[in-house]
Amino acid sequence: MQDRTIYITGHIHPDTDSIASAIGYAFLKTALGEPAKACRLGELNHETRYLLDRFHFEEPLLLKDARIQVKELALDHPADLLEETTIFDALELMHDGKGQGFGVVDHQKKLVGIVTRSDIAKVGLGDTAQGIDLLKETPVENIVKTIKGKSVYLDPVKHINGKVSIIALTKNHVRNYDIEDRIVIIGDDPMAQMDLIKKGAGMLIMVWTQQVSEEVIALAKEYHCQLVLSGYGSMNTSRYLYFSIPVRLIMTRNVVTFSEEELAEDVSKKMLKTRYRMYPVVNEKYQPVGYVTRYHMMNFKNKRIIMVDHNEFSQSVKGIEHAELIEVLDHHRIYDFATSKPVSFRNEIVGSTATIVATIFKENQIPIPKDLAGLLLGAILSDTLHFQSPTTTQKDRTAANMLAAFADLDVDAFATDIFTITSDISGKSVKELVNSDIKFYEIRNVRMMIAQVVIPCAEYILGLEEEIDQELDALVCQKDLDLCTVVFTSILESGSIFYARGPKKGWIQEAFPDTEGPHTLQKQVLSRKNQVLPMLSEIITRF
Repeated sequence: MQDRTIYITGHIHPDTDSIASAIGYAFLKTALGEPAKACRLGELNHETRYLLDRFHFEEPLLLKDARIQVKELALDHPADLLEETTIFDALELMHDGKGQGFGVVDHQKKLVGIVTRSDIAKVGLGDTAQGIDLLKETPVENIVKTIKGKSVYLDPVKHINGKVSIIALTKNHVRNYDIEDRIVIIGDDPMAQMDLIKKGAGMLIMVWTQQVSEEVIALAKEYHCQLVLSGYGSMNTSRYLYFSIPVRLIMTRNVVTFSEEELAEDVSKKMLKTRYRMYPVVNEKYQPVGYVTRYHMMNFKNKRIIMVDHNEFSQSVKGIEHAELIEVLDHHRIYDFATSKPVSFRNEIVGSTATIVATIFKENQIPIPKDLAGLLLGAILSDTLHFQSPTTTQKDRTAANMLAAFADLDVDAFATDIFTITSDISGKSVKELVNSDIKFYEIRNVRMMIAQVVIPCAEYILGLEEEIDQELDALVCQKDLDLCTVVFTSILESGSIFYARGPKKGWIQEAFPDTEGPHTLQKQVLSRKNQVLPMLSEIITRF
């Protein structure tokens, strides 16, 4: 059965709120009996890493696609055979229910072919010449093993043409038989055995024979004839001979394989072009990790997703439109959201998604562990800028006080710790700063990007104007943007400085008029969501 874990993920440029909310909500869902896993869609920023380390959480799983990969299916796992495995051993595995087909691997476990029941059937039902050619290439050791035989004498010089004769003695003894280079099945008759050796037999398989005379062995050495005692009678010996053929001689070599990283929906389309029973799934070393069938393709479902801290597909995981979306938890605007089935959608006017998560814990009377409470508190303080953001509500403050009690933390002291870490930009390049927290928007066909960087004070970016403009120009070209802006926010100075590039860069000055020249600190402008984006949206609507 396919794993039906719920994947809980924030947006493509993860911040502390999206990561903490995913971790918290995954814990809650699991506690309520729904196995869930927190995910991330990109690299974590310095602040988030600090909080995860402080509260002993591992970095969430990187989710690359909402569509299911082949390796995530409940693949079949029949035994993989070595090239020298006999048909007999393959049939035994089939009879034991180990599969109707098997991959064939070399000693490095790399796939070299596949053998199925139909491949084996061709040996028994095909042209006699095929069986002759196959036995000619079959190692003597395989024959001995398959007929439960005993080696009497194995000569290093092998001259076997693959033809088989069962000698029925007549009054002419063996004179009427052409047995040169053949495998000959003979009974317990030393004189006949020696005659056959002299006539050039390649191998004598002796049935109902307890021992072989020294004269016969000596003659076999002289004529390079293999001597084997069979564990069966004449008919079963002749039948099992053909089961001694190694699978490398009958396997299909040009195998249709799929990478374990391929998407199930792509594999399903490719399967329609062929009609094989099973298909090997291989890793990067071309080693089989399982086998996929049409049954798997008829029953697979894409990942079950819960979106937190966002509701726009453009900000979510790749392939989200193909996922089984079951829930949204957010505090942002609702934009172009549509699904084919009803989903649970909780959107609240609060400063942080972590506030909503903490509220749901309370509603379900689920205790919040101390470390998780600390992580969620850090997310609230980060997203509300220690309650200075205009997005802050009383509900955020109430949730923060509750979490602080659970985590045994002083809110103000903890906030100072966080923003000391967050605003430390020493050693970071302009490119790293600009790309640390980016969100993209499209409003009335206007494509724009808003990045936000928390800094200790405005002096930290003095002299960087040219580098900042160059980085924004590069993003305008790469992302085909109309407006690309970065907001440097100082919590201590309670304001932000704007840099903008692109065809519509003048709209920043329209929205936030400079009073003392370019890049002036805009007092009390702290929130990208509730201040910067709404003001720009108003300008776009006006123009």
